[in-house]
Amino acid sequence: MLAQCEYSTINPLQFSEETLRAQLPFLNLMVQMLPIQTQKEIQQEVTSFLSELIQIDTTNPPGNETKAATWLAENLAAEGFRCEIIESAPQRGSLVTRLKGSGEKPRLLLLSHLDVVAANPAEWTVDPFSGAVKDGYVWGRGTLDMKGMTAIEVMALKMLKRNGVKLKGDVILAATADEEMGGIGGADYLLRNCPEKVFAEYVLNEGGGSTVPLHDKNLFTINVAEKGLLWFKVKAKGFPGHGSVPSAADNAIMRMNKVLDCLGNYRGKPQLAPAVKQFLQEIAREDSTLQPHITRLIETPEQSDSVLAELEKTSPDIAAEIRPRIRMTITPTMIHGGVKENIIPSECEAVFDCRVLPGQSTAEALEFAKNLLKGAGLEKLTFETIQIQEPSESPADTPLYQTITEVLKDVEPGCGVVPLLMPGGTDSRFFRRMGSVCYGFHPLRSENRYGEKATRREHGIDERISVENLVFGASVLYETVKRFMT
Repeated sequence: MLAQCEYSTINPLQFSEETLRAQLPFLNLMVQMLPIQTQKEIQQEVTSFLSELIQIDTTNPPGNETKAATWLAENLAAEGFRCEIIESAPQRGSLVTRLKGSGEKPRLLLLSHLDVVAANPAEWTVDPFSGAVKDGYVWGRGTLDMKGMTAIEVMALKMLKRNGVKLKGDVILAATADEEMGGIGGADYLLRNCPEKVFAEYVLNEGGGSTVPLHDKNLFTINVAEKGLLWFKVKAKGFPGHGSVPSAADNAIMRMNKVLDCLGNYRGKPQLAPAVKQFLQEIAREDSTLQPHITRLIETPEQSDSVLAELEKTSPDIAAEIRPRIRMTITPTMIHGGVKENIIPSECEAVFDCRVLPGQSTAEALEFAKNLLKGAGLEKLTFETIQIQEPSESPADTPLYQTITEVLKDVEPGCGVVPLLMPGGTDSRFFRRMGSVCYGFHPLRSENRYGEKATRREHGIDERISVENLVFGASVLYETVKRFMT
């Protein structure tokens, strides 16, 4: 059940102005951008907003995002926003609203999704749909992926309206359905059926903004590209028999074991996509101690495994960032076979998640996978494509990228800002197909209180986001949009 309370009376963290400054030292530099009282209001409002949104279970499948979209529409309507909920199917609703500009500048879309992945309550410290606020964090499924960004985007939009910012272009907000199952019933549906409601020349979405710590500074990432997605199923055929006489049958599970061994242990040839090469060059420029390893990696990518093994000894976070971004990957994610304990199965199937680098195609990747399986009895294997999304990229030499960089350097002088390739996929790909410049930018500072990187909790146990990062994200996003659109 949703908490029934007014934002004006919620104060989940009792604090004074002095406490706020102590809690959020990184915001001291933003006092001229946002007065302390405004920062206090943000902290109260964005925390309670996210807590309540988490309490609406939008696990996909089945999604049921309309309930969350309706709640969001009511929240925005209270401040005069005109919202529209567009359903691709019953209960699969996406919310769209906008602040009108003068038309002197291109449109900007603040994009997020309302659905979340499943969570097993038995594995969590708290109920994953409680929206609990404790220890300075909001806990729950979706706090990082990506209802937390919905919260900061809504907060930024409200602040633009409350402060009477004179926008030179429309700022659109879209909180969509179905991203966690590929976005066909959400962002893709909107662009196919009502593009005039959501299309924008520039898009800010999930996937970037987090920090990569170096020895003496933070690097903020902006995702400018993402791998392509190929989900496919392999079915292994055999013929059944009694489990007590294995030689009298053709066990499909044993054939699938060869498939899993071949594809699951595949190590793609290292390739440096333009965004990855630029990322490497810029982190080496920001930290000279990385220069020898990075130079070797760029000049001899075929030696990447040994280079990254060496780099991991001194800079494990950097090595972890690089690894999934330099090769195509094929990962087994689901398997099913057999019908009874004493029957040798005639069929076994497995699902694979393949991620393809920019410059590669999903069709080529599928053919490559089939070629890898020639020694596994290819004539007794069938292939089914579940979903295909090609890689996508946006240029980094745009006014929006420059604005993001300037805001981050104002907030944290001395920080670095680097482009990044995202190993996963987002709804940005649909907008890039339409010509939009899309950046993954969810501003997040490092959270070391629990000894782990915040983004590693996405889709994981005890997913949570700090209240500090909610305020930081809302403040940075607001300032970015204000500067870019005025």
